[in-house]
Amino acid sequence: MNKAQLEHILLSAAKVGDDNEIIVIGSQSVLGQFPEASKNPVLSYSMEADLYLKNKLKNTILVEGAIGEGSMFHQTFGYYAQEVGPNTAILPKGWEDRLFPVVVKRDGHTVTGYCLEVHDLAIAKYAAGREKDYIFLAVLINKGLLRKKELINRVYATKCIQPQAVIERIKRDFKEYASKHHDFGKYMPAFAQQPPLSSDRDKQSFVTNVRKGKNII
Repeated sequence: MNKAQLEHILLSAAKVGDDNEIIVIGSQSVLGQFPEASKNPVLSYSMEADLYLKNKLKNTILVEGAIGEGSMFHQTFGYYAQEVGPNTAILPKGWEDRLFPVVVKRDGHTVTGYCLEVHDLAIAKYAAGREKDYIFLAVLINKGLLRKKELINRVYATKCIQPQAVIERIKRDFKEYASKHHDFGKYMPAFAQQPPLSSDRDKQSFVTNVRKGKNII
């Protein structure tokens, strides 16, 4: 996913959910602070944006129904929104004050997506502790997007995790991945190098239906 695609999802989510403020907490929230992350096949691998509506939380389920996985939106553009909630990710205290706004203006409408600051995102990844999370973190470290001291400080500001275990993992990761060359592409499927594309016919059909009021983007 790239920033333009994220912005498209934000505009679509705002229209479906009737809320112009959206919180983005998944891996693609990195695009708020570092749009250039889309150039890295590991950091941009996910084609879903984990989000929820800031002011109308209950409407988030409508967003997933309209532009979520398997929807016409997804089939047409190759990316989609994933419904989450305020308690989905384990995050450090004060994360709300560090959000990076992504402001999108189009046709007289202004939509703001609030993306996690990269150290807060990293803590959520360490808390989740899945293999794909550790690969994502390794690339963030290798590309110099994380500071070890700041990351450790955020660990101490986070509930529901085992601080010493996470800190030891952080230290190992920095020792292994910081300032070293690694072929992270070997961890990703070949198709991850290029997002899936729909045919021009499908795209044109979708646009036609939108203009007729049959779908919302």
